[in-house]
Amino acid sequence: MPLRTPLAPASDWVQLSTTDADWAQADPALLGSLLAHMQIIRGFEECVLELAGVGLVHGPAHSSIGQEGGAAGSIVGLTRADQINGSHRGHHQFLSKALGYIAPQGIDPRASLDGAVQHLLQRTLAEILGLDQGFCHGRGGSMHLQWVEAGALGTNAIVGGGVPLAAGAAWAHKHAGTDAVAVTYFGDGAVNIGSVLESMNLAAAWKLPLCFFIENNRYAVSTTVEESTAETRLSARGLAFNIPSWKVDGMDPLAVHLAMQEALAWMRAGRGPAVIEADVYRFFHQNGPFPGSAFGYRSKAEEQEWRTRDPLALLAGRMQARGLLTAEDAEALRQRVKDTMAQACAQLLEADPSGKPGKRRIRPELWPSPDFRDVGVRGDLSELQCLRAEEAATFTGRIEPRKFVDVVADVMARRMETDAGVVVMGEDVHRLKGGTNGATRGLRERFPARVLGTPISENAFVGLGGGMAMDGRFKPVVEFMYPDFMWVAADQVFNQIGKARHMFGGGFEVPLVLRTKVAMGTGYGSQHSMDPAGIFVTSPGWRIVAASTPFDYVGLMNAALACKDPVLVIEHVDLYNSTGPAPVDDLDYIIPVGKAAVRRSGQALTVLTYLSMVQHTLEAVEQTGIDAEVVDLRWLDRASLDWGTIEASIQKTNNVLIVEQGARGTSYGGWLADEIQRRCFDWLDQPVQRVTGAEASPSISRVLERAAAARTEEVVQGLQQVMRDQGRA
Repeated sequence: MPLRTPLAPASDWVQLSTTDADWAQADPALLGSLLAHMQIIRGFEECVLELAGVGLVHGPAHSSIGQEGGAAGSIVGLTRADQINGSHRGHHQFLSKALGYIAPQGIDPRASLDGAVQHLLQRTLAEILGLDQGFCHGRGGSMHLQWVEAGALGTNAIVGGGVPLAAGAAWAHKHAGTDAVAVTYFGDGAVNIGSVLESMNLAAAWKLPLCFFIENNRYAVSTTVEESTAETRLSARGLAFNIPSWKVDGMDPLAVHLAMQEALAWMRAGRGPAVIEADVYRFFHQNGPFPGSAFGYRSKAEEQEWRTRDPLALLAGRMQARGLLTAEDAEALRQRVKDTMAQACAQLLEADPSGKPGKRRIRPELWPSPDFRDVGVRGDLSELQCLRAEEAATFTGRIEPRKFVDVVADVMARRMETDAGVVVMGEDVHRLKGGTNGATRGLRERFPARVLGTPISENAFVGLGGGMAMDGRFKPVVEFMYPDFMWVAADQVFNQIGKARHMFGGGFEVPLVLRTKVAMGTGYGSQHSMDPAGIFVTSPGWRIVAASTPFDYVGLMNAALACKDPVLVIEHVDLYNSTGPAPVDDLDYIIPVGKAAVRRSGQALTVLTYLSMVQHTLEAVEQTGIDAEVVDLRWLDRASLDWGTIEASIQKTNNVLIVEQGARGTSYGGWLADEIQRRCFDWLDQPVQRVTGAEASPSISRVLERAAAARTEEVVQGLQQVMRDQGRA
């Protein structure tokens, strides 16, 4: 028989319940604030459901009625410096954190509600209705509520999507030397999602002050917890990552508060993250004003049983038992909230002149202007206006032939030396003498606290970088070892980082640099070789830069780091060991956003290209003798393309060939050709033509890999084809 030794988790896991003594000793002001927060949330949500029921809420109305105890219980004890984020069902958390911000001393449930509370409720309701006076100017609606000043970092429509971002906020708090914490709220549906579990692992490994708050309301839409997982005590997840965990009755706001106080003491002491699971219940369906029983997945008896445990009734009853409140006081509070919501509605709604008596409509003048549609997808680049711009042809500093990859490492070292906010993170960036290619050589030795080797968890660490960027105190430079890994982290890259600035109203900065390398030709096969430009260019919010020379890399990386938008910096393994003229002493210039470079002037056709294909194109032009104008695009995204240079060249040559190396299916040139033909149709003698790789991704076989990627030979064929077609035109 084998020897069996029982094992125990390394962290505590407890169920915390209140006693009569806890209620007797609880601070009356605390209980009053809890009741006020919960009643304000309840009244707000009832109003939202009423408006949704008559069709005035465009989109979902995920109410939190029944779950107020988890939000207020966990948030009333936070400070203004603490931050939260949450999921699509986040009105209650948002409001509680905002109430704590405008009334940090608490709210007396017997006092009148002041104008600040009315303004908060009106502005929040305006956002849910999609109106300009909302916190995000109507762009966020019910699922994307953000008020950064109040510590509400943003609710999230992607289940579990906000958790890595909260880890970034927690990292920023810790490394800024504060004792502030972040709390991320998510439900039973998110607890099994990879980004959540990856973030738990990363937060525990790095001892981040992050509370993972699980609102277990038992249903992911209609799917029960028992159907979703074999371990229905969801706080058990924390034990796998050595995170202390609490399980509480979320219908008891005092129990939630006491658990959070213990978790806060743990986190503020620098001991790492915490998990709290609160058992709560949403009284209504996933969305809208009907109970779940109306859709057949819950029984009326189950719903009634939970209704008897209403957290508002529990708290009011306990306060009445202590003589802190009367039933009349509780009813008066409810009525004051109802009156305040009526005032908010009166400011946003009016009688519908074309409807039946009593029908209301949104005041037409409150809608955002259609002209606001695209404002804030990216910033205005004003942050770059005072920076010195240089080009190789006019640079007066010392220039020497230098290896490309050495320049990559040197410019990053220079920026980390001059800006204490720059942080580099990624897999193995701290080891192997500069990562897998030497691009971070020497950085860990000089800046040990700001070069972070991460676990293999792209969702977690790029999302954490996104949270750091949104915090504003740090500038993360995140490395994806290979661009194909973006698919693993697609939610964080595209849904979160790329969309955040626009989604939250346009004034929200996301200064993040994502570095990656095209590795075609290295034998790493289909899942390590792609060119990501064609994917990123169709995704809003990202700027894209690709340098073909070491001199340009310095200026382009400096511009990327100074930019307040997320920037994808694409490199190429073929360039790393190449040598070219590069600065030796001066690494402080930029190459402005939206500035291409003409590498060769010509009259016969315009070749648009980037990265390593610039050199392949120049070689092909020399071999063919065709008088082509070769334009190195450098900036590739929709907002940053140098249309002035492109259009001037096309007007001269009347022919265009787009050259790229990667696969046809994820082609950058397909998008660019469409744009050119829309803009420049009258100047073209023939359709835009393209050189790309094959349809298939590169294979491991040297022969098949070469057949899948474009290089000089394919550019030669493309140049000759354009000239043949020109002769037939």
